[in-house]
Amino acid sequence: MKRADFRFLDRLRVRWAEVDLQKVVFNGHYLAYFDTAVAGYWRALAMPYAATMQYLGGDLFVRKATVEYEGPARYDDVLDIGVRCARVGNSSLVFTAAAFRQDRLLVSAELVYVFADPAGGHSRPVPQELRELLQDFEAGKPMVEVRVGRWDELGRDAQRIRTEVFVDEQRIPPEREWDDADADCLHAVAYNHFGAALATGRLLEHVPGVAKIGRMAVTQAMRGSGVGRAVLDALMKAAREQGYREAVLHAQTSAETFYSRAGFVPRGPVFEEVDIPHVEMVRSL
Repeated sequence: MKRADFRFLDRLRVRWAEVDLQKVVFNGHYLAYFDTAVAGYWRALAMPYAATMQYLGGDLFVRKATVEYEGPARYDDVLDIGVRCARVGNSSLVFTAAAFRQDRLLVSAELVYVFADPAGGHSRPVPQELRELLQDFEAGKPMVEVRVGRWDELGRDAQRIRTEVFVDEQRIPPEREWDDADADCLHAVAYNHFGAALATGRLLEHVPGVAKIGRMAVTQAMRGSGVGRAVLDALMKAAREQGYREAVLHAQTSAETFYSRAGFVPRGPVFEEVDIPHVEMVRSL
């Protein structure tokens, strides 16, 4: 079993509380590592777990977990936890998981889940939509579709996401969130395999030759999954196609690292916008 066998890897650092009297990771903690990585696997599929299971009319329950120990992990080790769907049965899903320190395999596991009625606990066939999603991910296919269009096409979904993130979560007054620019600018919304809208952003002209990207929002369950980057890339692509040479945005300081990874650099001092610290960031297109 090798790292290259896994499309999804979740990185963690061993904490002091996780080692035992032998000064190695207590064996039971690996199951927690694998369970945490499985949650990350669902995010990598652009799948908000709770909402999707409700949509599918069931839930996944662990039926069996088999763990094999090849070598110990120690305090402060950086581990990569790989997860892949190995098999989809009639009502069961079999996952392979593995913990690596660099390229060395330390622990592997087989995790068997059953798709079942959450109320009665009776098993149900794995929905075809979920089966296809797992197959597509393991085949290397993209997990989101970013649609770019006008407010009359995408406004309903963009408004729901922005209300959830900016108005409900960040407590921005609605009258400061909505403006007339929405009707005229270009919007992008990312949708997953089930048609759920997960992230949004918009594009308008700042000054001639310079595009402004704004109102970037990702639903809470999908942060860190890559859907925000997919929206940002789609907006930059649209800006290039419209002939803009540069993109500018006002980044919340908590999101500065996200934009830096996309090639944006800060310009000027931190300032307050809607009572939240922001910094202007730019990049050439």
